[in-house]
Amino acid sequence: MSNLIKKLFGTLTQKPWEKGQATIDNYHDGKSFEISNQKSAVVIIFGIATVLFSLVFTGYIYSLPPNQDTNYLLRPNLLWVNTFILFFISYYFNKISKDLEKKITLKTKKDLILVGILSYIFLFGQIVFWMQLMRSGNYVSTNTYFSSFYFFTALHGLHLLGGLFFWGKVSSRVLKLSNSKIIEEEKNISALAWYWTFLLIVWLMFFLMVYIFDDAFIEWCKSLI
Repeated sequence: MSNLIKKLFGTLTQKPWEKGQATIDNYHDGKSFEISNQKSAVVIIFGIATVLFSLVFTGYIYSLPPNQDTNYLLRPNLLWVNTFILFFISYYFNKISKDLEKKITLKTKKDLILVGILSYIFLFGQIVFWMQLMRSGNYVSTNTYFSSFYFFTALHGLHLLGGLFFWGKVSSRVLKLSNSKIIEEEKNISALAWYWTFLLIVWLMFFLMVYIFDDAFIEWCKSLI
């Protein structure tokens, strides 16, 4: 990801109208970044999802009524569990990607299956948590905090389901391949690893919103927007 950022800003600083740069461009192969089509698609998804989640966050801090004390906000242990699950998923996905770069495929099938199991456990944990909220009398209509909470977790869950759809397609192909041919799916698996890393980052921002951000921080955010 750091290499991508360097290449992005490096490209932005180029001056194609200058004679020296024009000479360099004539020898260019036409590709702006050395990333696969799969990763390019994930980057586009990053951009769209970032705008969407930013709007959700902005709507949350601006819709909180002045008389609503955010110090009481729910801080359940289950959110900690789900956060650690996402960390483990990202860890295993990155492990798979690094193994494939080194042409190591012995544990790829097992690790891919483990990623899927952990992802479904995360979704199940979210459903269980929703049920706990409703049993305690906290619904979408209870207040702004809970309506934002339900909406954000539902949106994040849909993004995860979308990732699981492609995980299923890639995993079904990998499970049919011999270990020596799994390397052919390296681009798809690396793109999925990027996708899950993005889901983790989005979740961490949400985690900060419900655990750390208090009245003073929310007022500070409003002053910046």
